[in-house]
Amino acid sequence: MTRPTPHLDRVTVPSDLAALSDAELKHLADELRADVIDSVSQTGGHLGSSLGVVELTVALHAVFDTPRDKVIWDVGHQCYPHKILTGRRARMNTLRQEGGLSGFTKRSESEYDPFGAAHSSTSISAALGFTVGRDMGEPVGDAIAVIGDGAIGAGMAFEALNAAGAEGRRMFVILNDNEMSIAPPVGALSKYLSGLYASPLGNLQTMAEGIEAALPGPLRDQARRMRQMVTGATGGQGTLFEELGFQYIGPINGHDMDQLLAVLRTVRTRATGPVLIHCCTVKGKGYAPAEGAADKGHGVSKFDVSTGAQAKSRPNAPSYTKVFGEALAKLGETDPRIIGITAAMPGGTGMDIFAKAHPARMFDVGIAEQHGVTFAAGLAASGLKPFCAIYSSFLQRGYDQIVHDVALQNLPVRFAIDRAGLVGADGATHAGAFDVGYLSALPNMTVMAAADEAELVHMVATAAAHDSGPIAFRYPRGEGEGVPLPEIGTPLAIGKGRITRQGTDIALLSFGAHLSTCDKAADLLAEQGLSVTIADARFAKPLDHALIRKLARGHRALVTVEQGAVGGFGAMVLHLMAGEGLLDGSLAVRTMTLPDRFIDQAAPDAMYADAGLTATDIAATAAQAVGAKIGQTAI
Repeated sequence: MTRPTPHLDRVTVPSDLAALSDAELKHLADELRADVIDSVSQTGGHLGSSLGVVELTVALHAVFDTPRDKVIWDVGHQCYPHKILTGRRARMNTLRQEGGLSGFTKRSESEYDPFGAAHSSTSISAALGFTVGRDMGEPVGDAIAVIGDGAIGAGMAFEALNAAGAEGRRMFVILNDNEMSIAPPVGALSKYLSGLYASPLGNLQTMAEGIEAALPGPLRDQARRMRQMVTGATGGQGTLFEELGFQYIGPINGHDMDQLLAVLRTVRTRATGPVLIHCCTVKGKGYAPAEGAADKGHGVSKFDVSTGAQAKSRPNAPSYTKVFGEALAKLGETDPRIIGITAAMPGGTGMDIFAKAHPARMFDVGIAEQHGVTFAAGLAASGLKPFCAIYSSFLQRGYDQIVHDVALQNLPVRFAIDRAGLVGADGATHAGAFDVGYLSALPNMTVMAAADEAELVHMVATAAAHDSGPIAFRYPRGEGEGVPLPEIGTPLAIGKGRITRQGTDIALLSFGAHLSTCDKAADLLAEQGLSVTIADARFAKPLDHALIRKLARGHRALVTVEQGAVGGFGAMVLHLMAGEGLLDGSLAVRTMTLPDRFIDQAAPDAMYADAGLTATDIAATAAQAVGAKIGQTAI
């Protein structure tokens, strides 16, 4: 039975918090934590990160005047308590579902979400933008960026800290330090923060000069002592953040409501420039199954609240991610030059499998895709074989490095691109829609897409054997097709596709994991008396010229199908055909891509239905191209 929530029931919008005493705010936080657990148990989602900021969320909305003041949650996966307090409690059972609440902050969802996010390290830049808007007369109050210890290690966050410090304008950055992002944080910054947190002299270790005087006496004296302990000097030398121009406060206990309220109220009253508050929290706080999990309950499916046991669907086939990780680990046994690289997502990309087998050759660079790509370029230039495994939508963050540091120098970096296509509950922010277009545009680049998990194994081998330049292969999230897997992959001929079904009327040219959907479409067309050829392109660059010529000259219609945006594989095919005069005759050509809009979260099948890429959609498009309709005889 769900426990009573008398304090939470009094809160519809954040302004209602003003009627609660500090003691009641503590009770509210307890009720809010239970409500988050109950909500996520029904939908799945980002549990641990949300539980870690419950007290901080309550304190922020109690002290600041949202939505006039702008609270910007970096990444946004910790925003569930914020959603509950900002008028969305009744809809939390729709979280990450079709037509429901987003799992991240989203401007179109609520005026309390001033800036949308799902990728990391953007909050400080956005907060500075709101701050300048305020100072130039826009109806904006204070801007508060809440950023995790993993996200603050990214280059963009430091660029923003540097700019904000130089500007000197009043704004707030809260460093939510739980000593763990999705995977254990890496790099010198994490060690620096851990050193501060480990000080034996308490949670409130330093307060910026000018703010200390406003604190209650015991806190004021402790703050002065802690400043000396943290900086190692009584004056002159400051913390890293102070050197960047911020007044630094902390570390403070992010689960101690008294500390949070005292510090936030003080800085709101007294701050004149940029302030960074170092707030230490526990990911998964208050729910033992999350606190005890290896990932602290970062991403969970539906679960039993009493035990924490997550609902598990019985897989029909191994996931593409697992197949990639195992194939790369296998190749690594015989090729010591293979190196693994990921950007804070070892489990999400399958690189944890490679890391377990070859720990000395695995590098997690943290949330630093730009560095990861150029690091891979340096490895390739040295003679090694780097595999850079990054989600499609995250690889966008390293595009300049792909262009300038990899492609321009023709260095053999291997890009393993997970989450290609539509991804379900994470929605538009994580969809792998654009990589085919943005990679195929680059000279020297080879671009592949796996039609099934066996093809993926072969493409891993192809990439390992390809030393003449950069190469990328994409594959979707989720289970494979259930096809038999080879023991070890066989390198494919570069730029050569394959025909999997032979017909005479219509050619379906598939690029990537929609090949099985094309098979279903061909069956529908066959019911109408239309004979269909199906080809698996395998490569978007270089294209198989001979295959495309054969399909164009031997059929009445040619339909390209891909799990990517306009401007990708279909555009490459059209460009080739136009150049060779293959569009000059009677051949009907159609390209089927994701539509030119972002698609909100839903089950993957529902998202592809929304995109117009079901088997029925493909069959209807192909039939129309030859003057027929599904369900009618050919005309």
